[in-house]
Amino acid sequence: MTHLLIGFSQPEIKETVANFGTLDATAKELLLSAHAVRQRAYAPYSNFKVGAAFRATPSNIIFTGCNVENAAFTPTACAERTALTKAISEGYQKFSTGAVVAYAPDVFTSPCGVCRQFIREFAGSTDIPIYIARAIADRSPDQPFLDDDPVLCTSIFNLLPNSFHTY
Repeated sequence: MTHLLIGFSQPEIKETVANFGTLDATAKELLLSAHAVRQRAYAPYSNFKVGAAFRATPSNIIFTGCNVENAAFTPTACAERTALTKAISEGYQKFSTGAVVAYAPDVFTSPCGVCRQFIREFAGSTDIPIYIARAIADRSPDQPFLDDDPVLCTSIFNLLPNSFHTY
């Protein structure tokens, strides 16, 4: 009966927590980009700002997005979907990595379910690494992360296991 699982995503990347200082330069660049765009979030209702960044392939261009709230709540745009929609509108549909930065005390903030499925749509058969970090309010914008800050190193297939891509 295992044939019934064919086509479902299975994580290829082991989920870990690493220190910011140990990440490679490309992961740090994505997290810094996500942190910078987070400052532009329009979040007057929740005051919960989120920034996201995705690296398009093969160009290596980084596309960023922040959350944009709306009084009606339903039309609110999440940071992850904003970043990916910007990239897609510019002609990019493949991504090598992503990053999400938000702040909640003592916990990482991972993408919501809708954003997980949205990211999955553009992952295809590739398990895209996703880096998730916390934005600490009293940090300088010039140095938002310290070398010993924890970063969740996960992937879209870890965040949305057994997902489907097409019917």
